Amino acid sequence: SSRFTGHQLFYIFGVHGIGALIVSGGINFAIAYAMYTTQDTATKPIRLWQLPNTLAGDAAVTMIIQCIITWFVELIILHFDLSQRSVQPIGFIPPPSNSLLRCFFFLPRDATAETKKQLRPWSFIEVIQQALRGFCFAVVGFLLLWPVFVGVLTAFGDKEGGDYYYRRKWVPEIFKLVLGGVLGLLTTPWMAMFWLVKAGWE
Repeated sequence: SSRFTGHQLFYIFGVHGIGALIVSGGINFAIAYAMYTTQDTATKPIRLWQLPNTLAGDAAVTMIIQCIITWFVELIILHFDLSQRSVQPIGFIPPPSNSLLRCFFFLPRDATAETKKQLRPWSFIEVIQQALRGFCFAVVGFLLLWPVFVGVLTAFGDKEGGDYYYRRKWVPEIFKLVLGGVLGLLTTPWMAMFWLVKAGWE
């Protein structure tokens, strides 16, 4: 497309934005419910910083795992939808000339080289390269969201010594619900646009 269409915007921000918020939030809530409601908080208290049940650490791990899994899910969905012509590629953004950006988008370092679609199965190294793209989104999400969410958690915990303590319900579950949903809302549309833009260059 020579500009954003209404369908593209709905696809990116509706299906892959609001949809990711609902799905990611729901999955994280379910995981947190199963994880924290079964804990014996007398022997394994749920705390902000200290192991074994650290909400700050849980948030960091959640961001990494969610972004990497979401990256592969988006890759599969976008490749299928593009092959079925369910959505148009974004065609008005010129290919980058910077070698690092070209590498990030899996383009040849030489801007004059022809971009070829890969039809063979990926190697292990190529799978790792894909996962690293998802990890890059996790790093950005961590820098933007982790300090905010950890700061908010201090308002809902019982401070004892240098840490904050939480009951099994409902702060950990709601925390993971909101964290997963917001992370999905912020990162998934960009992942979708990554593949739509890349398809416009091929």
